Amino acid sequence: MPFTRIIAIFSAILLALTLFLAQYSIFTTESGYLYHYQNFLTKKVEVYEGPGIYFNLPFLFEITRYAQDWTVTFGIAYGGHQLRRKGPIKVTFADTYTAEIPATFRYKLPRNREKMKMIHREFRNFDELIDSLLIKLSRDVVVMTATQYTGDEFFLGGFNQFKSALEDQLQYGIYKTERRQVEIEQMTLAPVSLEQEKSTQLHKTNTLVWKTVPITNKNGEKQRMENRLDNYGIEAVYIALGDPIPESQLEQLLAEKKRLVGDRIKAIQAQETAKEQAKTMQLNVEIERTEETQRALKTKELAVIGKQREVEEAKKQADKEIVEYEKVKKLAVIDKAKELEIAQANRNIEVVEYNKVKELSEINKAKELAIALADKEIQKANFEAAQFEAKAMREKGIAEADILKAKYGDRIAELHLAEIQRQITEIIYPHLKDIKVNMPHNIVNLGDKTDNLQTNLDVLSSFAAIGVMEGLEKKVIEGYTQPKPPIEK
Repeated sequence: MPFTRIIAIFSAILLALTLFLAQYSIFTTESGYLYHYQNFLTKKVEVYEGPGIYFNLPFLFEITRYAQDWTVTFGIAYGGHQLRRKGPIKVTFADTYTAEIPATFRYKLPRNREKMKMIHREFRNFDELIDSLLIKLSRDVVVMTATQYTGDEFFLGGFNQFKSALEDQLQYGIYKTERRQVEIEQMTLAPVSLEQEKSTQLHKTNTLVWKTVPITNKNGEKQRMENRLDNYGIEAVYIALGDPIPESQLEQLLAEKKRLVGDRIKAIQAQETAKEQAKTMQLNVEIERTEETQRALKTKELAVIGKQREVEEAKKQADKEIVEYEKVKKLAVIDKAKELEIAQANRNIEVVEYNKVKELSEINKAKELAIALADKEIQKANFEAAQFEAKAMREKGIAEADILKAKYGDRIAELHLAEIQRQITEIIYPHLKDIKVNMPHNIVNLGDKTDNLQTNLDVLSSFAAIGVMEGLEKKVIEGYTQPKPPIEK
């Protein structure tokens, strides 16, 4: 064999060996991955991030690659790299209804080298990390959270709350739970009624159900289990839920509720339509009334404008007449000025004369007034004296009457009769002192002896009566002839 050929073969073998050794002594890193490096000879462990080229002795080290961001999807079509697909997660709700929930979780590995070393020690490779931790944890969180809801509660408004609970547990730790009977509030529409204004509003109803509920401490904070993601520094950066698929019985229940709600909404809409039609009719009436009012106001304004024009024209005419009148007045004033001066002089003379007469009249009136006031004071004094005298006489009479009453008591009537007889005697006997008594010659007996005047006392009594009558007649005549005293005011 020629020497040159031997050299060529040796060179080829050397080149192949060099390439082989280079392949296993050089490794490169890419962006978006974390690389766990382990040297068997020096027992060195390192984590590399980002693109680069590294050299080492062949067959004496090991490189394990981890995707920095990773997504697992359960029943949702999702495009992209580092993706693991699984079927929808089957869950059982608190009321034993089941459903399948499509979901997507995206996780991010830590950049902390110590955390990555711990992940590699426990899981050894990226696939084991996904299968034994991330996929299992995602499924467990969804299943455990679903037990905190009833089927209709989840499908009728609890979907967003369910998603928020998932994010909270993946970030801070799964809740510690216990199963117990709790009272839940359900929002339903109020009964439909034509008379009920709140028939379109929601109202709350309370129902007792068995549920898995989080355990809380004394401060009301939810107790959590150990957060494995936090221990490894793994972060859940994205959670998405697809449309849940209920089982047939739950779907029938939800469809029946939807039908009932739909019927109620139709009834409410019909009621609201009737109300709106009534409001529309009322608005039309109000519009017509407003238009009529506006037309009336317009007519009124036009009439007012017309009257204002007439007033302005009348005012202009009046101003013109006033100017003419002022001219005439000024001329009359000039003519009357001289007459006024003459009349004023005459008037001054008359005033002087009038003042003299007035002063004399006032002096006389003052004298008369002083005399009248003096007479008035005298009459007033007489009047007061007469009042006082009458009052004194009245008080004296009352006092005497009281004395007589106290002195004689029950004999007052006999004394009064005796007093009257005494007064009669005082009146009769003075009139009889100058009377000469002759026995009557014309007294005859008319046939009855009992009619004769038996004694002188009977005769005297008769004449006394005649005298009394004459005296009374004389007093009456004098009363009419004498002038009456003036009445004091």
